[in-house]
Amino acid sequence: MEFTINDVVNAITGILFHDYVVYALLATGLLFTLWSGFGQYRALTHGVSVIRGKFDKEDDPGAISHFQALSAALSATVGLGNIAGVALAVAIGGPGAVFWMWVIGILGMALKMTEVTQSMLTRDTSDPKNPHGGPMYVVDSLFKAAGGRLGATIGGVFCFTLVLSAITGGNMFQAWNVAAVTTQYFDVPGISNIEKTANFNPETFAIGIILAIIVGCVIVGGIKRIGSVAGKLVPFMCLLYLAAGLLVLLLNITQIPELLMLIVKHGVGIGDASASGAFLGGSFAYAMMWGVKRALFSSEAGQGSAPIAHAAAKCNEPVREGVVAGLEPFIDTLVVCTVTALIILSTGAWNRGPEATFAEQATISLALDDDEWKLATPPLPEKNEEAKRINQVDADEAGWSLNDSVFMLVRAGNNDDTGDNLHRVSGSVVHHDDGGFAVNWDSIDVQQDDDGNTVPVTLEGSGVWVNYPGASLTAHAFDRTIPGLGKWLVVIAAWLFAISTMISWSYYGEQGVIYVFGKEGMVSVFAVTLYRMAYTILVAVSTIGFITTDAELDMWTTLGLGAMLVANIPIMWIYGPKAMKAYHEYIGKLKRGEFDS
Repeated sequence: MEFTINDVVNAITGILFHDYVVYALLATGLLFTLWSGFGQYRALTHGVSVIRGKFDKEDDPGAISHFQALSAALSATVGLGNIAGVALAVAIGGPGAVFWMWVIGILGMALKMTEVTQSMLTRDTSDPKNPHGGPMYVVDSLFKAAGGRLGATIGGVFCFTLVLSAITGGNMFQAWNVAAVTTQYFDVPGISNIEKTANFNPETFAIGIILAIIVGCVIVGGIKRIGSVAGKLVPFMCLLYLAAGLLVLLLNITQIPELLMLIVKHGVGIGDASASGAFLGGSFAYAMMWGVKRALFSSEAGQGSAPIAHAAAKCNEPVREGVVAGLEPFIDTLVVCTVTALIILSTGAWNRGPEATFAEQATISLALDDDEWKLATPPLPEKNEEAKRINQVDADEAGWSLNDSVFMLVRAGNNDDTGDNLHRVSGSVVHHDDGGFAVNWDSIDVQQDDDGNTVPVTLEGSGVWVNYPGASLTAHAFDRTIPGLGKWLVVIAAWLFAISTMISWSYYGEQGVIYVFGKEGMVSVFAVTLYRMAYTILVAVSTIGFITTDAELDMWTTLGLGAMLVANIPIMWIYGPKAMKAYHEYIGKLKRGEFDS
């Protein structure tokens, strides 16, 4: 049997993001929620006072303010995970996924508060104007206190997972989605008429080069420039996106109560979400896994990444910065992600109908050839009136563009994730020899039943759907209510969100490199420079075209996410008692008014 790189990566992610890892994270979040006496309340009250500057002191060690540290961390979390990741969760997991995003959002507040407190207690302030911190310093300090050096080795392993997550979720995921949503709406001059190949898309690659140049120009300035840019960019992009999102929800307000009931119903397992339109259906377990996975990716709770940004804050009270960090999952998951999810659900984008349908007399064939099923269809019909309205296409135009990603539905072997036998067959729009457009369809692997017999594959109707991966689905949801809104809002937001996320994650990975190679010396300078160059190049490389589907995109982001969780959760448990002791001592001082002056 021939193995591909995708098979290898999927096998690794299956181990790193096993159900037991998810259960361990949920248990950790619940533990620190109870241990802190529902510290989420302190984050929403005291945390707000801190970022307003009430407790700022100019002579505190650190490089950036509490607000800039929060903005830098949020710039890594409030990103395309909110636009694209949520869309991915709802499109594949259904409404129930949103419920588990809420669960992770609430528990994530306690996780963030604890892991940032741990890192602030152990951060390296030997250079007060440029401190360093993160789980690698936490575990290193633990073993040093016990008289051993094993902590440095474990810290190095965590740094490896940190860099891995930086180049996958913090880099590739962002760049790929920006390229996908931009080229969905806009042509790249001089390039849009070039037909893409299996592994090269000239349009998306051009977008990737532009992104790489922008990101490279920012990250050479270090944390001070990143904090300055994030402090201006994050509030603006959040307010812009939320304002437009709330307008769409207001126009669909009558559907919200029913949707909230549907989210809770499927979230707690009262029936599975059945297939409808573009939605293939989803079981309770599938909805739970996708909600947890996407909320974790979006909020980064438990990953150990945010403490690296917060370690640079001007602060002499470690718990204070931890309380500030507790605000991140609330803003990111319980506010921004919820708005995105409700937009996709209320507009019907998740279970939309086909954008075109072949005529009844059209010749469509689905035949078995060399151990693969081959789908062949005649030239594409024009998009229907509703699709043209949404996409602002003139009545006399077909509505298709070269390289559009489309799919049809087939019945084949059982789909373990959905509990049904419904599957998608994807294809790419190409020019037809006789004019107009046609589709090059992907082949379908042969499946066998328990008796070794070939499972037949049959078409489920003759509808053709446009594939809206990630951020493109969110843009389409906006367009379904106000045509043209998604085209401009989501494309602009995607660029801003992605750039802010990529520059923050570049810093996270860089701190991992510094921990391994040291803060000073030629070796350290060379390693950091090499890392920055590689990170910038990978922004462009990820848009070349070797990632083509949501599943492949999720595969790479899950690899980094799972690795960091496996490395960081044990650290949180081991150092948890010290963090909670410091937390309760700080809250005691706060209640006694010792910080009022």
